[in-house]
Amino acid sequence: PRTTAARQFDLAVPLAAEQTRGGAWLVINDRVDLALAVGARAAQLTSRSLSVRQARGLSPAATLRLGASVHDVTEAGFAAKDGADWLVAGHVFETPSHPGAPGRGLGLIREVLAAAAAPVIAIGGILPEHVAMLRAAGAHGVAVIRGIWGADDAAAAAARYLSAYDDAVQPGPS
Repeated sequence: PRTTAARQFDLAVPLAAEQTRGGAWLVINDRVDLALAVGARAAQLTSRSLSVRQARGLSPAATLRLGASVHDVTEAGFAAKDGADWLVAGHVFETPSHPGAPGRGLGLIREVLAAAAAPVIAIGGILPEHVAMLRAAGAHGVAVIRGIWGADDAAAAAARYLSAYDDAVQPGPS
């Protein structure tokens, strides 16, 4: 939010080129205009963003995949009704980004899944050891910020999350 649109554009252009080469998705947070301008595959809408319905109303955005951040069942229902392709639900665990606010827990994930027929990504205070329980609760995946960016070795931290995710989705030995 503190970065100018021009700087975000400059950062996003080479990332958009990489999504084509590598098959990954560039998902732009909060800025449908920027996602469209750089050719990103998706945008993640926040509580400050356009609604999913409003974003879908932008004619070139009809093919843009849209995720919505939700914090309770009511928001999840509205976002799903509006056609969100996925939901990011949080904050699940205590996190410094929400000081003094307890995490909403696994119940949030279960409630959001019951209210919306869209994949749910858990966010907020996620540690590698949480991944298996979140997957067992029905989360499609996890979003991590501080757990990787705040680590001394970001590549090793990312590898721990990926390993935990792989372990959670692989069937165990028979």
